[in-house]
Amino acid sequence: MLQYGQDASLESELKQILKTLSLEIDSLEESLVLSGPYDSLPAVITLHPGAGGTESGDWAEMLFKMYKKWMDAKKFKYRIVDYQPGDEAGIKNVTFTVRGKNAYGLLKSEKGIHRLVRISPFDSTKRRHTSFALVDVIPLFEEEVEIEINKEDLRIDTFRSSSAGGQHLNVTDSAVRITHIPTNTIVTCQDERSQMLNRQTAMQILKSRLYELEMKRKEAELEKVRGEKKDIGWGNQIRSYVLQPYQLIKDHRTGQETGDVEAVLNGEIDLFIKGYLEKKLLKG
Repeated sequence: MLQYGQDASLESELKQILKTLSLEIDSLEESLVLSGPYDSLPAVITLHPGAGGTESGDWAEMLFKMYKKWMDAKKFKYRIVDYQPGDEAGIKNVTFTVRGKNAYGLLKSEKGIHRLVRISPFDSTKRRHTSFALVDVIPLFEEEVEIEINKEDLRIDTFRSSSAGGQHLNVTDSAVRITHIPTNTIVTCQDERSQMLNRQTAMQILKSRLYELEMKRKEAELEKVRGEKKDIGWGNQIRSYVLQPYQLIKDHRTGQETGDVEAVLNGEIDLFIKGYLEKKLLKG
């Protein structure tokens, strides 16, 4: 009808129909790609700087700010459970939980090595530096999971909370560090004033990490049967963020890229998340 004459009300109605249809298609796509057994669970994210001291610590903090802006835009709730500031700048590591619709399903796309190329703000000669940071993402099992943990396998230490990222700063030994000795898995929580609450949170995250280790062990056994090999290492970055001499962010798994680096570092990472999930769906 619009081909034979202009009709403002009809055109407006058509735009609204197309908008509604687009939202329904996006919802269907999301339900398809986020149908994994853990996709609906909250997530635990830990950021670790790579080798490089201040440079990598600053890069890890940049990533942390990027994720915070993304979570704020999504209206996801996050809680910093452990934050270790760097000696000069940046961070040594940070662990935080994320709650929201399909939090783990969306954020699992971020797991891996993130590479930054830029003119270093810490280099007086203004040389170009390459930094790496590891983003670790696991599902948070808030209900009991079938993981047997012997008390004899745990070492529990308490210490004074000193985190710049926690909600509270106090002078009591409320912070808790739990080490699972057989796997050398270490979890720290110092967000709460109460040692008991910190211990509960640390145990919850520890169980999630041990569950993931068990899943990886089973997957590794399957890979041996299949005869497939996977290289896992710091050299296998999933995404590169080049700020100089040109500006480009590229995901090496999907080929998705953009020159709007400022937008991405301000939290607009849905392009890469969607590209990863769609590719995974196509691969089956």
